[in-house]
Amino acid sequence: MGNYLLKNCAAVMVDDGAGLNARRNVDILTDGPAIKAIEPHLAETPQSVGAEVIDASGWFVYPGLVNTHHHFFQTFVRNRAELDWTKLSVLEWLDRIYPIFSQLTEDCFYHSSLTAMAELIKHGCTTALDHQYCFPRHAGKYLVDRQFEAAERLGIRYHAGRGGNTLPKSEGSTIPDAMLETTDEFLADCERLIDRYHDASPFSLRQVVISPCQPVNSYRETFVESVALARDKGVFLHTHVGEGESPVMEARHGKRTVDYLEEMGFAGPDVFYAHCWELTHTELAKLAASGTGVSHCPEPVYLVGAEVTDIPAMAALGVRVGLGCDGSASNDNSNLMHCIHSAYMLQCLVASSRSHPVPAPAEFLRFATTGSASLLGRADIGRLAPGMAADLFAIDTRRMDYVGTRHDPLSLPAKLGIGMATDLTMINGRIVWANGEFPGIDEAEMAAEAEATLATIDF
Repeated sequence: MGNYLLKNCAAVMVDDGAGLNARRNVDILTDGPAIKAIEPHLAETPQSVGAEVIDASGWFVYPGLVNTHHHFFQTFVRNRAELDWTKLSVLEWLDRIYPIFSQLTEDCFYHSSLTAMAELIKHGCTTALDHQYCFPRHAGKYLVDRQFEAAERLGIRYHAGRGGNTLPKSEGSTIPDAMLETTDEFLADCERLIDRYHDASPFSLRQVVISPCQPVNSYRETFVESVALARDKGVFLHTHVGEGESPVMEARHGKRTVDYLEEMGFAGPDVFYAHCWELTHTELAKLAASGTGVSHCPEPVYLVGAEVTDIPAMAALGVRVGLGCDGSASNDNSNLMHCIHSAYMLQCLVASSRSHPVPAPAEFLRFATTGSASLLGRADIGRLAPGMAADLFAIDTRRMDYVGTRHDPLSLPAKLGIGMATDLTMINGRIVWANGEFPGIDEAEMAAEAEATLATIDF
């Protein structure tokens, strides 16, 4: 890790705490893991001495994107035409896919994580949470450890959402016995991972989030005890909510998911839910009141055919919103940049039927940066300003793709979409992707290793 001077940036999306604004014709100076200055003509000042100069002429520089929901292991089960959601019911799909998931080995989890992380980095993501809830018995308990190993290899800032399922299929879940854990097993491994990896210091590259998979597939005690452990250890909580399970929860427990979780204390500023497309305005108001956040995953809306999540209502009510890719169960790519565009366009599609207006395009960039950072409890990432982590991506706009768009850099990711890999991605002051390469990593070799591991699975 060195010091870098990005010289002559065409525009930098700066947020010094007063909101995003595009500053034109400035330089960025980094100092180790942090941003030191964003000013014009820094190359002419003594503080830039010794920094490696990078010509950023024509570049738009954005804060690194923060992915708050994914399932990395599912990258090994994507682009499967025979598993097309449009031709299968949810139960039919689960019956086909879970037996495949249950075959995955420890090496599969490592290489599928590398695959997802690499794609995220190429498209400007600098921090990622993975909701890893798949623990086949034969694969052992060190799957999250292998994910941390993969994250270190690529240099991404990684929050491990240690998930799990505890309710047997015989009692109404969709989980094969080969993938079940007991509540004690699940919590013991959460505690092990926290003690070994969780780092709450500024610019931390490793954190752990206790993430029981979903209330419909776990015992009540799993959630009650998760809350107790998380609050004792000072870590965050995450789960799936409001993705079609509420009628089942009502039948089982006499209440919908939000009330069920709030009653157990699985709500608050240290909690965020994934999806939430089926929540009522009353339930959204409860999330706003408790400070519970939402990781909005727009891509599954296309494949699952569910209701378009009411982001305008969430924004109007004051719900904290971040963005997530989700896994290849319902999104076959790991491209959070694409999710910014999808999130905005989907809201435009249903704008005439909604009570609240669609947030401005720049708000969707904010959801993927400061909004997502807030869900993870991170005040040191998600913004470009002196003292913040040097997490950023840059695109060279001197291309035909961007003609006619350069007047509004803040709206560009949502309105136009950025359809190619970044020209540079930096994480914690380290360049992890530049000029179409991962520095020091042979991408072809890494891909071949992943394909060889994938070939061991019998589809």
